[in-house]
Amino acid sequence: MASELGEKNKTLVLRAFDTLFNKRDYATAEQFWSPQYIQHSAHIAPGREGLFDLIKSLPPTLRYAAGTIVAEDNFVIVHGRFSGFGAPANWIAADILRIEEGLLVEHWDVIQDEATKEQSKSGAPMFGTTFPQYK
Repeated sequence: MASELGEKNKTLVLRAFDTLFNKRDYATAEQFWSPQYIQHSAHIAPGREGLFDLIKSLPPTLRYAAGTIVAEDNFVIVHGRFSGFGAPANWIAADILRIEEGLLVEHWDVIQDEATKEQSKSGAPMFGTTFPQYK
């Protein structure tokens, strides 16, 4: 059974990601990310400013869609899709976040280009529910 803290932190992460990536509301996003935010990513410069600067540099068509999300106490992992940012393929990412006192304080990611059903050796989609036609 999921803990109350884990459920609270999942909601926090989903709100934070939507605020920053989809709404581009940087003032509100500052309320979710710690000023001492630690970034472990090959694609993002250090700190909260590095993340915000990256998003500001991307086209306004950037969209984030969350998929599966799990939490254990102060750690949240969300499997999601980044699209509309100008690359040839969408990115499928597993974002791992550590939460302290209601703020995102640390982040790791695992990112790969999204393969279509036809490109995937499994024939299954990389993101979203497994539809009956893929079983």
